[in-house]
Amino acid sequence: KLKQKSPKQRFLFILGLLIFSFYLFLAYMIAFWQHLPGDLKTWQRYVLAFLFVVYASFRFYRLIKKDENE
Repeated sequence: KLKQKSPKQRFLFILGLLIFSFYLFLAYMIAFWQHLPGDLKTWQRYVLAFLFVVYASFRFYRLIKKDENE
């Protein structure tokens, strides 16, 4: 049975989705932006981007799990 979420719960869920999207966008920028500020080698950029994707996935998993428990 679906329950109506409170405005606070909806706001926090949408904020969590925005943060998840931000981390994915940041990973994309790090991986594919050729003129990235800083002096990182190509493999270092890919590793950093991969870590951001893993972290974003972890945050998304926690967001969905928390939403199911409420």
